[in-house]
Amino acid sequence: MIETSKPLERAVLVGIIHPGQDEREVDDYLGELSFLTETAGAEPLKRFIQKLDVPNPKTFVGSGKIEEIARFIEENNVDIAIFDDELSPSQLRNIEKALGCRILDRTNLILDIFAHRARTSHARTQVELAQYQYLLPRLTGMWTHLERQRGGIGLRGPGETEIETDRRIIRDRITLLKLQLKKIDTQMSTQRKSRGKMVRVALVGYTNVGKSTLMNMLSKSDVFAENKLFATLDTTVRKVVIGTLPFLLSDTVGFIRKLPHDLVESFKSTLDEVRESDLLIHIVDISHPNFEEQIKVVDETLRELKASEKPSIIVFNKIDAFSYTVKDEDDLGPVLKENYSLPDLKKSWMASDKNHKTVFISAITKENIEELRKLLYDEVKKIHITRYPFNDYLGETDSGI
Repeated sequence: MIETSKPLERAVLVGIIHPGQDEREVDDYLGELSFLTETAGAEPLKRFIQKLDVPNPKTFVGSGKIEEIARFIEENNVDIAIFDDELSPSQLRNIEKALGCRILDRTNLILDIFAHRARTSHARTQVELAQYQYLLPRLTGMWTHLERQRGGIGLRGPGETEIETDRRIIRDRITLLKLQLKKIDTQMSTQRKSRGKMVRVALVGYTNVGKSTLMNMLSKSDVFAENKLFATLDTTVRKVVIGTLPFLLSDTVGFIRKLPHDLVESFKSTLDEVRESDLLIHIVDISHPNFEEQIKVVDETLRELKASEKPSIIVFNKIDAFSYTVKDEDDLGPVLKENYSLPDLKKSWMASDKNHKTVFISAITKENIEELRKLLYDEVKKIHITRYPFNDYLGETDSGI
């Protein structure tokens, strides 16, 4: 939990509108950045957006915008400026000099949240490795800045120690962490093999879409679930029985737009649960205004993990929170996405996609849960029969489903 004994750090958020984007889209991106900021334990005060063809190589945004941000920071005692894209080492130095406060980019903010959320030694090792890999090319001019700080967002973990100020020491530490993770990977791989040939199902999805809530409901367990980003870092595996059919269900770390590559690499052993699963349950928050883009982000991450061709079920969750705007009859413009009702969406590509089975549910109110359990039973049974063709205890779905 976030400490309440000291006041929240105050932050400003900065993003740019790239060619082909509109302001509403970028404002939504900064909305996510704001949620990340709150999850990390800071208070977002103001958003700054500028339309640019390419980011300014020196200060990310233009000189006039930097001056505007600097004035606001000085007038409002802002502690941190957080940028929605990854900054180069020179940009970090130049922006810090211009704004006179601590500078974080999106990658560093996500790494900080992971450092705060890591509970097990495995997760902490993975996060620490990603942090050092991020810091290594940014050492020049950074450590004198860090020595002036006394804790705070972006400084948890390796940023707090003074002995790690030498590149050679950092590289040695990275090498050691990689060796530790290699041993952990081997141990976890052995554990996965020891589970036998039981069908393995993995929950995947954008962060904060309800994976842990659904995990708790299906497995009747008590996996930590919270309305914050990256509530779950360590993979949780539970045995689930639907009717007479047993299988293993795993809850994995959520994906996000611009998930740092170093994190994907560091969390390889965690994400192997996805790679080695037999069936994916892709959970989507249908109440989110940009859920279609979130689907694309998850699909791209699955392709990176070489898991995109696995059988899958798309579960559109949070139908209890879904809302839409009724189009005015006098409005002759095109029907927009926000004008589609839930029945409209159910008739769209989502329900007709031949590559995936789909179901619309609410994990909170348990609406359509029986439909999901029946679909999950059928899909797991198909895989189970290929492994145990002579197993005769699998009957039709019963009242226990």
